[in-house]
Amino acid sequence: MPHPSRRICAKRGEVRDERHQKLTEIIQNPKIVRAAGFAYRMRRRIATAAAIALAVFLGYHVIFGQNGITAYEQKRLEDKDLQKQIQQLQDENSRMKDHVDHLQNDPDAIEHEARARLHYTRPGEVIYTLNDKPAADASAKK
Repeated sequence: MPHPSRRICAKRGEVRDERHQKLTEIIQNPKIVRAAGFAYRMRRRIATAAAIALAVFLGYHVIFGQNGITAYEQKRLEDKDLQKQIQQLQDENSRMKDHVDHLQNDPDAIEHEARARLHYTRPGEVIYTLNDKPAADASAKK
């Protein structure tokens, strides 16, 4: 009586031979070969279409997405505008600081500001105010 492991090996060999025969029959069947070729071609076409769709989606996202090129351009323009505003405000701030410094240190500047804004006068001075509006109204009526 052969060893039990040899019987198992013999059975495995028989099973392998049966599988090999079935595979050979399948491979030699022209309908199955055609179907396999068709499935392979379709799989490639589907994969190609999926790759193209993915590329189109990514391209669209890069251009029009939340952080795409169009959003980048808008943010760049907004940054330019904000930089201009910052520069204007810094210039205005500098002018105002110079004006405050001038008012704190120059008595003539204080007097000029008091006369212009508050209509102050020195003793004995008289201020005459001229109205330009009646002349403008008269010309509009003609």
